[in-house]
Amino acid sequence: MENLLNYGLKIPSSLVLRFTDSLLTKPFVILTGLSGSGKTKLAQAFVLWICQSNKQFKIVPVGADWTNREPLLGYPNSLESNNYVKPDNGVLDLLLEASQNENQNKPHFIILDEMNLSHVERYFADFLSVMESGDAIKLYSGTSRKSSDEKAIPLEISWPKNLFIIGTVNIDETTYMFSPKVLDRANVIEFRITEDEISDYLDSVGELNLKGIEGKGSGMGSDFVRLALERNYPSDNADQLNEALLEFFKELKKTGAEFGYRTASEMKRFVGIAKKLDPDWNLDEIIDAAIMQKLLPKLHGSRSKLVSVLTSLAKLCVENVVSEDDVKKKLFEAYDKEGFASGLKIKYPISLEKICRMHKNIISNGFTSYAEA
Repeated sequence: MENLLNYGLKIPSSLVLRFTDSLLTKPFVILTGLSGSGKTKLAQAFVLWICQSNKQFKIVPVGADWTNREPLLGYPNSLESNNYVKPDNGVLDLLLEASQNENQNKPHFIILDEMNLSHVERYFADFLSVMESGDAIKLYSGTSRKSSDEKAIPLEISWPKNLFIIGTVNIDETTYMFSPKVLDRANVIEFRITEDEISDYLDSVGELNLKGIEGKGSGMGSDFVRLALERNYPSDNADQLNEALLEFFKELKKTGAEFGYRTASEMKRFVGIAKKLDPDWNLDEIIDAAIMQKLLPKLHGSRSKLVSVLTSLAKLCVENVVSEDDVKKKLFEAYDKEGFASGLKIKYPISLEKICRMHKNIISNGFTSYAEA
């Protein structure tokens, strides 16, 4: 990860660490936030860094006209019984390549750029299903088929265990929101830029050197796949995590945004992997990242529905705020002006800052959502 930053990637090291941890926790990560903040560049730089060759990844711009799975998986030619039409973007070729026995220890990546230009549930449904069930995706039935380049296409294809999906999204009037089904299956990492970060960028010279990054981390590829497949990630501080999860569950349930067993399991896995990646990573910081990426993305609604819930969630993020009046004055009102009140013991700063932004939006507009332009 240090290599990525040394070659001009203007992204906080903590965000790179969260991104890596998220990919290892679940092979589906969504990068959202401010347009032009480095979402696609991080994904592109990471795959170039860890892959041995460009056969291990595909960067796929999502089209606004994608209404089914054909742009990703192709389709059987109805006029020729032995022909299968592959998509031009190479996604099916990548799936077949990743499935080969000799490639089992090599990570393979699909980067879906502008993922929400079309309804994700329509073109990505097969992927969402099989990454959970482990079943195969049925491509066609009947006699065997080949593509126009004479490559044999199997009747069905299983989800390669060494395949990782990275989606980048922007939020504006041309895009679609994600359903709970999608959000529940991904870690959602939000990109923001602080005043200090934009100042450092303006003062810096040089650009991101993608050529210099290529293959620098390829020796870690097999370890990356091994860590992603490892199931046993015990946490030394399970009680602290369990207590935080239960507290947030109780509050989220009030607005119908409570989480299930899958989310709880993935958050526990996220914490366990985090300690393997960086033993010095503070547990509160890890839990904070997990809350931000797995629990808050499903929050959206009207002022009457969410104001009290956001107040309760904000209180959980601070150790020495005990009343709703404290939350209003020391957190929400202070944040709107110049920052949080002094003397606060903030446990989960990333989540708290997001909750305060959502509260500000709901007061101003009567509605709020995790997704922001």
